[in-house]
Amino acid sequence: MTVHDVVVLGATGKVGRRVAVRLGETDTRVRAVSTSGSQPFRWEDPDTWGPVVEGIDAGFVMAPDGIEVDPRFLEAAVAAGVRRLVLLSSKGIEAMNDRRLLAAEQAVRDSGAEWTIVRSDWFDQNFDEGFLRDAVVAGEVTVPLGEVRQTFNDLDDVAAVAAVVLTQDGHAGQTYELGGPEALSFGDATAIISDVSGRVVQFSGDADRYVEVMTGFGLPEDQVQAEVEAFTALAVTGDAEVTDTVERVTGRSPVPFRRYAESAAARGAWAG
Repeated sequence: MTVHDVVVLGATGKVGRRVAVRLGETDTRVRAVSTSGSQPFRWEDPDTWGPVVEGIDAGFVMAPDGIEVDPRFLEAAVAAGVRRLVLLSSKGIEAMNDRRLLAAEQAVRDSGAEWTIVRSDWFDQNFDEGFLRDAVVAGEVTVPLGEVRQTFNDLDDVAAVAAVVLTQDGHAGQTYELGGPEALSFGDATAIISDVSGRVVQFSGDADRYVEVMTGFGLPEDQVQAEVEAFTALAVTGDAEVTDTVERVTGRSPVPFRRYAESAAARGAWAG
């Protein structure tokens, strides 16, 4: 299948914009769409769906946390001629009973398009562009996973995988789990950030501390307890396994966490 035109959803976000940049380095025409772009796309507004998929060969599909991937959009895309769909999903969704992403994966499989699912473990950039940055700056990261090791992924690696499977053949029907290049606990990760940034960043993997911190931010206690249950279920699965998926799909070695942290610190990601 020859791919000339690709639509990237969420193209102003930390994942989507990197996918769009990667695709822009190829001879593929990229339609980068977001809620606020010149060609807006909103999951809750079907009137925005048609224009973004018209004349498109393949689509990078993702939805912000808490937003459902609507199967009707996928049906509309396929009806408009989209022949390949690549979904950004997450590792551990069965253990955590993430019904939103489980449903999204099934919807892509049922869409009638050639599909690939990219399941990433935790993003490196959660620490400097995402929900953990403020915690790093404040000096304490709390995630109720104890010392269970995770396989953090740099978003440049995630984007590189997505760009390959969007534009090259041989990946249809595959679910790619991105894990690597090393297994680190959150304590290991925050220690590296402390080392390269000169900041003192402590880590707590205790569930009670997590509840205390999150409810202190004003989150409802029932929501926080549900998150603790999901994290506990993930922790029971044990240390995550490193995979060779990034290198196998892209031909490039994945970015080690320390290299990511050094780069982020050098550009002042945790200043202030």
